[in-house]
Amino acid sequence: MSGSASWSFSEEDSVAMTALLQKFLFESNARCALLVDRSGQLVATVGEQPNFDPTAFATLTAADFSANDQLARLIGETDFSSLFHQGEKESMYLADVARRVILVALFDNRTTLGLVRLKLKDTVADLTKLFHEVFSRGGPGKPQQAGLLAGADDEIDKLFG
Repeated sequence: MSGSASWSFSEEDSVAMTALLQKFLFESNARCALLVDRSGQLVATVGEQPNFDPTAFATLTAADFSANDQLARLIGETDFSSLFHQGEKESMYLADVARRVILVALFDNRTTLGLVRLKLKDTVADLTKLFHEVFSRGGPGKPQQAGLLAGADDEIDKLFG
């Protein structure tokens, strides 16, 4: 479990998040689950450790979700609550949690999109409840309002520069 600089989670919160993500991975047969906050910080990683830079991935995930929110507005939707990216061997499904966090499921041909979506739905509901409890505490655990994509340009420059 990686900590996020934006939030202070209690040990109970961390254990609960990890348990929910592990249950999701077990039931869906996805490889990895990551939680990324909307400002681009990695909150948690459970399952197979990804073989990519998690900081850059988190930043790009937040940018992807933000861009898709703008696309949704252009076509008259408030937002898209989930995104799916399919590759030849690897795919990822992203889902909004509590309007502040993105749950990313990385999976391959050991499972199906249908099963991942089905199991992700319950996990998102459980995580949303947990995050609402964390946010309602206020004080030091309250999320900071950083720029939506603070640092995204630097990470993108590092990747492609």
